[in-house]
Amino acid sequence: MNFQDQRETIAFLSEPSTFEVSAPVEAIETHISRIFLAGDRVFKMKRAVKLPYVDFSTPGLRLAACRKEVELNSVTAPGLYLGVRRITREASGRLVFDGEGELVEAVVEMRRFEQSALLDHMAEAGALTPGLMTRTALMIARFHRQAPVMHVGGGMANLARVLDINKAGFATSHVFSETEVEFLDTAFRTELARHGDVLNQRESAGKVRRCHGDLHLRNICLFNGEPCLFDCIEFNDDIATVDMLYDLSFLLMDLWHRGFPELANLVANRYLDETDNEDGFALLSFLMAIRAAVRAHVIGTQVEEGGDPAGNLRAQARAYFDLAAELLNERPVRLIALGGLSGSGKTTIAEALAAHVGSPPGARIVESDRIRKAMHGVPPETRLPERAYRPEISERVYRDMAWRSNLILSEGGSVVADAVFERRQDRARIEQAAAVRKRPFLGVWLDVAPDVLWRRVEQRHGGPSDATVEILSRQLERDVGEITWHRIDAVRRPAAIISDILALPIARSSTEAG
Repeated sequence: MNFQDQRETIAFLSEPSTFEVSAPVEAIETHISRIFLAGDRVFKMKRAVKLPYVDFSTPGLRLAACRKEVELNSVTAPGLYLGVRRITREASGRLVFDGEGELVEAVVEMRRFEQSALLDHMAEAGALTPGLMTRTALMIARFHRQAPVMHVGGGMANLARVLDINKAGFATSHVFSETEVEFLDTAFRTELARHGDVLNQRESAGKVRRCHGDLHLRNICLFNGEPCLFDCIEFNDDIATVDMLYDLSFLLMDLWHRGFPELANLVANRYLDETDNEDGFALLSFLMAIRAAVRAHVIGTQVEEGGDPAGNLRAQARAYFDLAAELLNERPVRLIALGGLSGSGKTTIAEALAAHVGSPPGARIVESDRIRKAMHGVPPETRLPERAYRPEISERVYRDMAWRSNLILSEGGSVVADAVFERRQDRARIEQAAAVRKRPFLGVWLDVAPDVLWRRVEQRHGGPSDATVEILSRQLERDVGEITWHRIDAVRRPAAIISDILALPIARSSTEAG
């Protein structure tokens, strides 16, 4: 039998009577799978393909892949994956599930959920919220912390293999010219060499792990009310054994590509708040570019396999290719410090501003409230006792902010520092973090009238800040000294404030000015 021909199996899985349902079976096709929606169940079949990165050419290989898919995805989506069903041929020639006859096909059986529960559908509907994406970032952080550490060569060599797969994938498609593929590949190799030391250090530190491998919005759903990962890469351990930040970068790229830069920045920041990955923040734009190139070559392969009479797939492939090139473009590195008394809106402005500073996904937000909570080993929303705000503790917090900013700037990442900065020495310290690294600095003081501050602090609910009206009262009584930073009227819409900040001149380092 020609196992490349799956038409008989497709007909079997398309028939409602196969599943004892009355409603028509819905079918969805991807570049390596066919998915059949029947009643309250989903049946996923591997397409009989053999590509540079996957071999599903025989029923035995597809059965093994199905079993591995269930095993791996049961970790991140317990209750969603139900098991593997074998499709066999009876003596009569009829196809059945789990019979005694010859193995013809295998499928993964899953519980069905509404397509509206997929995060890519929610993105299209404008239903993604900062709260949901924060929960998603924390969920991914938990998964990565538990993922097995893998030592399979240096971190640089690990990504070089990805670039090799990309180049081989592009070679199978005529969507892109040989010249532009070579140009993009050369740009990637140059960036890889530049980041090689950091990548190798991260691998030595155990930050290359057996990850999800295909972590974009379409592979995240709301299940039992919580975001959960499914459909991980099961067919190629090399593709899924990656730097944790490379795994995360697929989601960041997807959000950026869909026009949600602030959510991409939010996910990156909340993830880094929970994991020891500060050293790799400056890698994210490069890693996002690789992910965009992966999407470009995969969609380009689909054009070659199935045709594209309307040109939609070709347009998508080109958009991802162009995004990859754009993400490799160097952006100015800078440190922006936001100061102001409690209630001045620093955190709101920082979170909206960060996506517009530095290379995608924007700046790392170094926030005093989150650092203080982390020092005490509590979640950001947990209120700390007053002793946690003693001068010596605050000194540690501001020193940590300067250290983190220094580290990120040294690797080529941008920073938005968010704190009260009411003491002269704290303002001087964060300025020095930029000066040491010879990076441009912009200090912004958010001016708000005391009565507005009072009202905002009284009405505040949730978030990492513990500020009360009593704390605000003490701040108002103190002498903050001469404010040399740019003063901005912060009793306005955030968009207007951000526009003003981005228009301000940035102090250049002596090296740049020379």
